[in-house]
Amino acid sequence: MPIAAIVILAVIVLLLLRSVRLIQEWRRAVVLRLGRMHAVKGPGLFFLIPLVDQIASIIDMRIQTSSIAAEQALTRDMVAVGVDAIVFWQVEDARAAAIGIANYREAVERVAQTSLREMIGSTELSQLLADRQAADAKLRTTIAAKTTSWGVAVRSVEIRDVAIPAILQDAMSRQAQAEREKNARVTLASAEAEIARQVLEAAAIYSSDPVALQLRQMNLLYEMNKERGATVLIPTDMATSLGAVLRAAGASPITPPPAA
Repeated sequence: MPIAAIVILAVIVLLLLRSVRLIQEWRRAVVLRLGRMHAVKGPGLFFLIPLVDQIASIIDMRIQTSSIAAEQALTRDMVAVGVDAIVFWQVEDARAAAIGIANYREAVERVAQTSLREMIGSTELSQLLADRQAADAKLRTTIAAKTTSWGVAVRSVEIRDVAIPAILQDAMSRQAQAEREKNARVTLASAEAEIARQVLEAAAIYSSDPVALQLRQMNLLYEMNKERGATVLIPTDMATSLGAVLRAAGASPITPPPAA
């Protein structure tokens, strides 16, 4: 085989090898043709025209995470707090992420950082501590509004920690303890009022029905005897009067014990 043919064959093989590309499932290749945007290739095998097509960027399409923090940021009610959060984001448009911005990862982190401070400044401390989910949703909406044009979608934002000054923590602890004591006293007062009403109702029943009062006395004596395991002697006059009451009510009388 002539040397020229061998050289030509080698060049063709080399060009074919350079034209074949392989991209993993989670990646996309942004291809330029003669310096202009041509297509987004992948995943799998694809071909490039040698010396004409060029891979400008390879974009990772998986969900990414970025940690953000704001130290000594002032809330709406002028309290300095430190907030740590994590942002879950994903490139949805590889073309926009490669052409629309120089470094989309750095841009997302910077935007998330400033948005976190904006959210803290527009939220009161009590709201930030009481409703983390609302703060997460608000922060996610703010960040997503700035990154959509770059082809980046914000999946979720989670605030991991809110650090407040030690002096304020002590004051909030005392306030919470005072609230618990207040609620306990209100509950106790309500229970006492309810008990008093029930006692008044029972007294009205006993005063209007002597039989009920005498039966209540006998029940108390029975309970005392059952709990203590002792024998209780009923006075003769009490048993006689109870027997009279029971006879008046149509019940079997109780015979008093014989006198000593």
